[in-house]
Amino acid sequence: MSGDSADVIPDYLHLHLKDDSQGDIASEFSSISRRSSTFTGFSSQGSYYKRGRTGPYLEGNLRLLETIEFNSDVMCCRFNHDGSHLAVGLCDGTIKIFNALSGQQLYTLSDEDTNKCRLPVTQIRFQPFAEGGKSEYTHIIIATYASGHIKFWHYTSGMCLSTINEVRQILALTVNPEGTHILTAGAEPQINMYDLETRKKVATMEPSDGYDIMDGHRFRVFALQYNPNHPHIFISGGWDDTVQYWDDRKTHSVKKFTGPHLCGDALDIDPIHNHILTGSWRKSHVLQIWDFASAVKIKDVPQDALNHSQLYCAQWLGRDSIICGGTNQNMARIIDRGTLNTTGQLVDLPQGVYCIDNDRQGTTPKIAVGSNRFVYLLRAEKKQFS
Repeated sequence: MSGDSADVIPDYLHLHLKDDSQGDIASEFSSISRRSSTFTGFSSQGSYYKRGRTGPYLEGNLRLLETIEFNSDVMCCRFNHDGSHLAVGLCDGTIKIFNALSGQQLYTLSDEDTNKCRLPVTQIRFQPFAEGGKSEYTHIIIATYASGHIKFWHYTSGMCLSTINEVRQILALTVNPEGTHILTAGAEPQINMYDLETRKKVATMEPSDGYDIMDGHRFRVFALQYNPNHPHIFISGGWDDTVQYWDDRKTHSVKKFTGPHLCGDALDIDPIHNHILTGSWRKSHVLQIWDFASAVKIKDVPQDALNHSQLYCAQWLGRDSIICGGTNQNMARIIDRGTLNTTGQLVDLPQGVYCIDNDRQGTTPKIAVGSNRFVYLLRAEKKQFS
């Protein structure tokens, strides 16, 4: 890893890095040394005052709505389909569900498996359901764990409905646009597909045995994303500096482009413009936009002039913006898609930003940013950053 990084890989994930090219979403989760987590830089209205700028502060058009504190580090977060609930996965294997409007905790999800293993929740997705559909498909969360478990939770009752066990760390999870299948990926190159009704594995996608063709990944996979306009087509990215295109009806990838070094959930597709967004954990060319159809890079998004960050997570934010987060400056950043200028920042967090999500509601979506033992709920107001 980089010489000026304080990243530490916990033994429980066995993510021991061997050179300066690698990063990992769990890099800074050290139980030995933590910076102060006190959120002293905010007034009750969510604006910041400098106070020496010791601790997190806001710049630009971001407004703080709520700060939620946990007794374990935050690993992943996800809003449900209408933005009313927020699920947060923790380093100790627990999932907390919140009212996204008030910040009130509603449910806690854990069972014998998670209490015994106490390994991180690595990804969360709410299972899609049709209005008027089967009641047993409503209020279900799918969660993956560093232990290799995939759990299907009925979160309003706290019941685990089903558990699948993969013999690997699972690091990525996605649901297909039709809501009929999920994909998982992780510490090994294989991508598994499961039927959501039977919860059985129906396919495995992987590279060819020979190394003369790269029709799949060779190292850890950290991100999976279906194209919303093509129900069988998805992309993936990870440590091998490629983004692979897959048809979930075929064993090997069908196309790829090289460049992005993904170490977290930093892969997104804009269904309107058919553009791919990638965020890389490195010091240059960290945020890039690609054309989905041609697999050609459109542009590099420049780093902020004052606050550089190596990225773990990135998403399209509404029609007009991008949000990303990472380490080095330990910050989350909002970028105008047209000008590529920074419009808002949450800076000087106690640790890196390892997860972000937005509720995908309206023109100014609500944003969740996870860092250390906190989730910060934010909204970007419509005003120019100066």
